Amino acid sequence: MRIDLVSEHASPLAALGGADAGGQNVHVAQLATGLARLGHDVVVHTRRDDPELPERVRTAAGVTVEHVAAGPPEPVPKDDLLPHMDEFGDRLATRWAEEPPDLVHAHFWMSGLAALRGAAGLDAPVLQTFHALGRVKRRHQGARDTSPPQRVPLEAEIARNADLVIATCSDEVAELVEMGVPPARTAVVPCGIDPDRFSPAPHRARTGRPHRILSIGRLVERKGVDIAIRALAAIPDAQLLIAGGPAAPEFDRDPEVLRLRAMAEQAGVTGRVVFLGQIDHDRTPELYRSVDVVVSVPWYEPFGTVPLEAMACGVPPVVTAVGGHLDTVVDRRTGLWVPPRQPAAVAAAVRELLARPDWRAELGRSGADRVRTRYGWTRLARDTEAIYQRVRATGRVLSKGAAP
Repeated sequence: MRIDLVSEHASPLAALGGADAGGQNVHVAQLATGLARLGHDVVVHTRRDDPELPERVRTAAGVTVEHVAAGPPEPVPKDDLLPHMDEFGDRLATRWAEEPPDLVHAHFWMSGLAALRGAAGLDAPVLQTFHALGRVKRRHQGARDTSPPQRVPLEAEIARNADLVIATCSDEVAELVEMGVPPARTAVVPCGIDPDRFSPAPHRARTGRPHRILSIGRLVERKGVDIAIRALAAIPDAQLLIAGGPAAPEFDRDPEVLRLRAMAEQAGVTGRVVFLGQIDHDRTPELYRSVDVVVSVPWYEPFGTVPLEAMACGVPPVVTAVGGHLDTVVDRRTGLWVPPRQPAAVAAAVRELLARPDWRAELGRSGADRVRTRYGWTRLARDTEAIYQRVRATGRVLSKGAAP
């Protein structure tokens, strides 16, 4: 198949760690690479954010990345990109009139707007993966949600107009049904990781003191790093490592680092909290393997790859029982669930794991097995390919007219 992926803000070529670069970039890159290895012709369309970028780049894996001129050729926060999506869609329409794809798969809601506009009138199904839903974000963040106010109604329209919505977890399917999407027009393909890179260390049982607890990811309030800091006050003889956020020279100017430092001082744990700053993705497996427990306790989580990476490295995670965590972590078999925003529950779960090293090792082995058999990108690319083939074989569910 000629498969075109649309990822308006998350280029598969982007480095990890920027404000708008992270899990979606990795997802799109790995999915595109996996599909190319299965023999498909894969093109990823992403917005040009630098005037020096070439029009097309061919990766070593055989994926073509096309930089679409839509809006200024400079970095723009993703929440400010909506006014440029009509232009993005028109550019796609022109491109696809010359070389039509067999199937289009949009990633993120604004990519869905552009993809539906570009594919209007084409005989090619359009599939949608949201990666996060605005209605969930607004429910948890309220007035602090920086998304455009049109996001929630536009997402519902995109979901109803796409031929199929590929959710990343079962919890998202329930949200989609409430948005008016028939269950038959949904499928679930989770995010994945590279199990060759993230793997357990031989004889990884760690017995050193103090115990080492890791929180890793973007430093934004909803990720619940402050909950982990408050929990540390009730976990004796333990150190909390916080990986993510800016490089160390920027700590004194970063609002979230300053907020978390104040939280640590208030909780009386300043001397036991270590800010590592941004960690190169290639170094993260070693970091996971150096700790006893990983804590990932966001208020909500559309999917969340941190628990997968931890489990793959043989380290049991303590996670909030929300979103994708409900699918990936099996409570008391590969990790522990806790309710969101409950430091006491986090502390109790971590203490139990630290007090039972044999059980901790057993959970680590079970978690590594689960990730290796279910969440490798080779399997997920094949699962996605099967969905594409099913959609093409059964015909288009909706006839596309004007885009939303």
